[in-house]
Amino acid sequence: MADPVAEDHWRARPVLVTGAGGFIGAHLVRRLIALGARVHAVSRRSRESSDGETWHVADVADAGTVEWLIGSTRPAVVFHLASEVAGARDPRLVLPMLHSNLTGVVNLLTAVAAVPETRVVLAGSLEELRPEEGDRAPSSPYAASKWAADGYARMFHHLWGVQVSNLRIGMVYGPGRQDTRKLVPYVALSLLRGRTPELGSGTRHLDWVYVDDVVDAFLAAAGTPEAAGRAFDIGTGTGTSIRDTAELLSEIVGGRVRPRYGVIADRALDSARIADLTAATEILDWRPTLGLEEGLRRTVDWFARGNG
Repeated sequence: MADPVAEDHWRARPVLVTGAGGFIGAHLVRRLIALGARVHAVSRRSRESSDGETWHVADVADAGTVEWLIGSTRPAVVFHLASEVAGARDPRLVLPMLHSNLTGVVNLLTAVAAVPETRVVLAGSLEELRPEEGDRAPSSPYAASKWAADGYARMFHHLWGVQVSNLRIGMVYGPGRQDTRKLVPYVALSLLRGRTPELGSGTRHLDWVYVDDVVDAFLAAAGTPEAAGRAFDIGTGTGTSIRDTAELLSEIVGGRVRPRYGVIADRALDSARIADLTAATEILDWRPTLGLEEGLRRTVDWFARGNG
């Protein structure tokens, strides 16, 4: 098998990245450009194309648009990262999550079914249920939409031979993530600005995975034929509580301000979501390389240099 992260594997290959303007998408696009791929980047906002990538303004929830994108770019690989992410337990989110996250996946898989040589890698979530979890309920509209998308991916693979893989990704962090609704940017920026981060109980354990390791996982899934029809947990396999994560950030930043816990209510149905790396290690030959403390130090340094 060719090395999926090697330059000669990607040079001049046409690749389509949806959600390319997002946090993970931007890192993935930069890596693909560095590897020499011909990158078609998709976003709902207009962006200027460069020598490294061609931008397309499109909404993947529109079936005709997706069919045109696949037909016009003829990608060897589609990395589907376009998604709405919201962890709130609000019934008003059900339809937006269904429309943005599930409809987009179905549109993409339907279009790719006519191009059997194209591989697809979906950005899933550890929040979605694994098949072995049985009758357990999804924890949020977002988790339900990702769980359903994985089911459709399996169906398209087994009925129509679509070469699709799903990466169930843990809590991704690293330089470039500026969304202060997310824990690491919120806590890091608050501490750097001398403000007290206000959190819930902090008892929930999460699997934090550095963004560059996640990009490696996408490339590995795209370059591994045996990955088709399968889902892979992508994380570290180790859980760290929200409290311990916030305290580690506090130690890295320094200063006199400390996080406060129990200020906001914990969300219903929250539970520890820790990656099982067995399949990713055995099939993709992938494993994370950067530990949490070093990853948080790099992230804090990025914010401290005036970003965000």
